[in-house]
Amino acid sequence: MVNGKKIFYREAGAQHKQTIVLLHGYPSSSHSYREFIPLLSGRYHVIAPDYLGSGYSARPNPKTQKYTF
Repeated sequence: MVNGKKIFYREAGAQHKQTIVLLHGYPSSSHSYREFIPLLSGRYHVIAPDYLGSGYSARPNPKTQKYTF
C-alpha cells in the first residue's frame, strides 16, 4: 500500500543482496520482466513494480486520481 493505494510488485532474490528496481513503460506491467527476473535473482534482489493503474495495481477513477509518472 502506498498512500492508501495497492501497488503490486514482483520480487525475487535474497533481500541482503544489492537491489535492482525494474521499471517499465506504460501501459505494460511487471509481467514484461517475467523471464528476465529469474536471470537476475541469483545475484541480485530484484523488484519490478506495476504503476498505479497498470498491471495488478489499483486503478483509481481518473476523475479523482491524477495519473503521472
